[in-house]
Amino acid sequence: MKKIVIASNSFKGSLTSKEVAEAVCRGINRILPDCKVVSICLGDGGEGTAEAIASVVPCNWMEVIASDPIGRKISARYAVCDNEGIKTAIIELASASGLTLLKDSERNPLYTSTFGTGEMILDAIRNGCRKFIIGIGGSATNDAGTGMLEALGFRFIDSEDNIIKGCNGLILNKIRSIDASMVPEEVLSSSFTVACDVRAPFYGKDGATRIFAAQKGAGKEEIEILEQGMSSFAAMICNQYGINLQDIPGSGAAGGVGGALYAFLGAGLTSGADLVLDYAGFEDAIKDADLIITGEGKIDSQTFRGKLPAAIHKRAAAGNVPVAAIGGIVDLDDKDIARSGFLDILPIQPVPESPEELARAMDPATATVNISRTIREFLVRLLTRKET
Repeated sequence: MKKIVIASNSFKGSLTSKEVAEAVCRGINRILPDCKVVSICLGDGGEGTAEAIASVVPCNWMEVIASDPIGRKISARYAVCDNEGIKTAIIELASASGLTLLKDSERNPLYTSTFGTGEMILDAIRNGCRKFIIGIGGSATNDAGTGMLEALGFRFIDSEDNIIKGCNGLILNKIRSIDASMVPEEVLSSSFTVACDVRAPFYGKDGATRIFAAQKGAGKEEIEILEQGMSSFAAMICNQYGINLQDIPGSGAAGGVGGALYAFLGAGLTSGADLVLDYAGFEDAIKDADLIITGEGKIDSQTFRGKLPAAIHKRAAAGNVPVAAIGGIVDLDDKDIARSGFLDILPIQPVPESPEELARAMDPATATVNISRTIREFLVRLLTRKET
């Protein structure tokens, strides 16, 4: 092999895209020391999206104090670049409203809020930004973006004409109308592009709540409450704004944040993976490549619904370049992998059987060693097959 391209997502809560690439590169160099290795820093709308864009576009980083999903003040950051003469903010929802900010015992999407993401947007507005790229992967929330909108000045009214304070997933059923009269004009006139990593509808069997709320800490009862709230909120939006969010792919991303940005701020929803791949010049990078290695923290059936490895495989197939993937956890059987079209999909360690084992596996040093070993073993098998 003469050229291998590394194009991996981050391993959420463990390694950045760049750190994964470095570990993969070490594995390649041990087996193929003369092979040209091209590494691309990537994201798909979640953690690492801003860094991926900033790696190819000159950006300044801004720090802001914002609320985390349960209201604690934390330091978050976003990137600012020039886009055709307009200051553009690149914001990751996960920076202020992400699941990795919470302990397992703190996760409950009935009570978590996207308020901090709204605070980040307001800070960027004050800093002169009028275009926004918002990556909404990795959320800890199922509040339909109401916390974010509340921070921006939207007011939510209940059946007794009271203003609802402290928006979260639990209050969605109580909202009867929305007042946008206090939202700054600079917010309403700004341009928003939403980078989604899923195409989930707002509610329903494949929607925000039923597919993703459990991993954010919701049990069966909480899921039913949230689902009723999402359905009620969507009906209210349809009545007041004439927008049916069920018709908008990705409206359920980040617990409904995609739909909120679309309905209230006129945002365009796009594939986060494709957005970043375009910025990174992916097609040019893979020219003459013999192999692409991608990956993410967990590879399962959701991976094939708009996540980065699937987007990479689709583009690579057009150029007839084989793709292998690695995952911190791979929740697929052999038939799933065979049908996927990937050269192989490899876990970097056995599935952890306890929270303690998972914590050890996610330790950056451990994950780095496991990635390099997995790549070495894969390349040895691949080269052996070619020789025979």
